[in-house]
Amino acid sequence: MLTKTELRKAVRQLKKQHTQEELKALSTVITGKLLELPCIKEATTVMLYCSLPDEVYTMDMIHRLHEEGKKIVLPKVISDCEMELREYDGDADLEVGSFGIMEPCGKLFTDYEDIDVAVIPGMAFDKDGNRLGRGKGYYDRFLNAAGKRGVNEKCESGKGVNEKRENRKGYTYKIGICFPFQFVDAVPADEHDNRMDMMVCGQ
Repeated sequence: MLTKTELRKAVRQLKKQHTQEELKALSTVITGKLLELPCIKEATTVMLYCSLPDEVYTMDMIHRLHEEGKKIVLPKVISDCEMELREYDGDADLEVGSFGIMEPCGKLFTDYEDIDVAVIPGMAFDKDGNRLGRGKGYYDRFLNAAGKRGVNEKCESGKGVNEKRENRKGYTYKIGICFPFQFVDAVPADEHDNRMDMMVCGQ
């Protein structure tokens, strides 16, 4: 198995083989599949993210779900090791932030238990729900601090998410998204890493 550093390097090289137009086309397929998931359709509050140029593009999905009346919350990096959530209520709630990407500047959101679904990017994912981030640990620290816990089960369709929330008060269903070439056989995982409940990679 590759180390985390080796896997990140390999994925970066794969990304360089694709143009922005190709990544945007793949993103359309991936977000289209996300929008069809029952857990997304049934959700009231969805956590998404403002994408980096080499990540699955999310703004079209953010606009779509906002237009459908769902509450959208987006991460904002506030230090080298911490992020917080801000509500999105239109593009006026966005500004250029860390890493030169758009970040939310709307109302601070702290009702973490109200998040039905969290859509989370990563450098790589495997079939067991393990996620490799960029190495900063933002998402793992945030999910741990917010009291979220990973589960070993895998749900291909996303069905039954409401039943899960009834049985696990405050549980947030975590969906990892990536391009097909970022879905690998095995991701090295540590004890503090949070597993995804399902992955969507466009395959």
